[in-house]
Amino acid sequence: MARQSPDQNAPHVVIVGAGFAGLSAARALDPRKVRVTVIDRNLYSTFQPLLYQVATGGLNPGDVSYPVGGFTGPRHARYIRGDLASVDTEGRQVKLADGRAIGFDYLIVAAGVAATFFGVEGAAAHTVGLYTRADAIVLRDHIMNVFEQMSADESGREFTITVVGGGATGVELAGTLGELRGAALRATFPDVDPSRMHIRLVEMMPALLMPFEPRLRDYAQRQLVRRGVDVHVGTEIREVRESSVILGDGREFPADLVVWAAGVAAAPAVADWALPQGRHGRILVRPDMRVQGQERIFAVGDIALQPDEPSPQLAQPALQEGKHAATQVMRLVAGQPTVPFRYHDKGTMATIGRRSAVVQLAHGARITGTLAWLAWLGLHLFYLLGNRNRITTLINLSWRYIAWGHGGGVIVGDAPGSP
Repeated sequence: MARQSPDQNAPHVVIVGAGFAGLSAARALDPRKVRVTVIDRNLYSTFQPLLYQVATGGLNPGDVSYPVGGFTGPRHARYIRGDLASVDTEGRQVKLADGRAIGFDYLIVAAGVAATFFGVEGAAAHTVGLYTRADAIVLRDHIMNVFEQMSADESGREFTITVVGGGATGVELAGTLGELRGAALRATFPDVDPSRMHIRLVEMMPALLMPFEPRLRDYAQRQLVRRGVDVHVGTEIREVRESSVILGDGREFPADLVVWAAGVAAAPAVADWALPQGRHGRILVRPDMRVQGQERIFAVGDIALQPDEPSPQLAQPALQEGKHAATQVMRLVAGQPTVPFRYHDKGTMATIGRRSAVVQLAHGARITGTLAWLAWLGLHLFYLLGNRNRITTLINLSWRYIAWGHGGGVIVGDAPGSP
């Protein structure tokens, strides 16, 4: 039996953002008791943990994106495409960039964050990010363009790709680039000597993957070195130029392409939303995930910051926070008090490349190697939205690694500026 739509006089819950947190909230709201509207600037929700596979030609962009309307429709939720411009807390309205105003009884802000450059000169102008689907497509085309240039350049000039940031995104990207240079692209561009390509990973902290325990960090670094990645930890970048990076100690590294994976912060537009902000512009929330000073507005996911007990900016906390906020809305609708959010740490994982990953369970095993890699793959397939996406992702990744070294594992696109 189909679920009944709510009465049009039922409380209206507006969710801004269709990422992990926003869709988790939409899933947890009872459509029989509240009306739900989801607002996002894109027609699709992006599965960010696999963007590096799009950037390195392992997946198609459509494999990691799912139509927001396809998710909200069966839940009797309305989807609106738009950019949030401001929040009228007194009038209970959100205003979009195109001038539309949408009233709400309860608001859940799950808008996510964007790349931050920490004041590094030239970083915004001379680097490529990896936070959105558009970023991944641009980066993929830049990477393929570098290899095309190497194929066309008969002078023997060397090329360098520098990845800034030693968290999971930077490690996964650098490891896969090292493998591309050594195997798949040797077949795709047979005239290119792989030794002309250098992959460099630069991290300001004293080790890679800092949330992991030391043994797993060391394993990840060894695996990167095995893939030919030049790893520099405890290294600050002072400036990014058009074809080089300047380190804090004055050294200069050549860089034909710089990928910025060093951190995230709230977008500048958040300052116009009239909501309290903390470190890196994130919205300050109370223990129950309501915005400080507000009774009917929640913030969840990467955009939210609970100062006394901050959650990691990862998928699992976002999923849990979105569900928690929705549950609190339903409690308020029922006239019940809210309860504090408690993050249930299920562990974390990162992959370095083919048959190499690290898994750190919250109160259990520490796993490396092939078993960890298979666990990483299985979990990511589980959390993808849509059976089509799961099937195509499984096929493309399986083919990438089955055909490793034979040129079949690379999905290409046009280089920037191509007709």
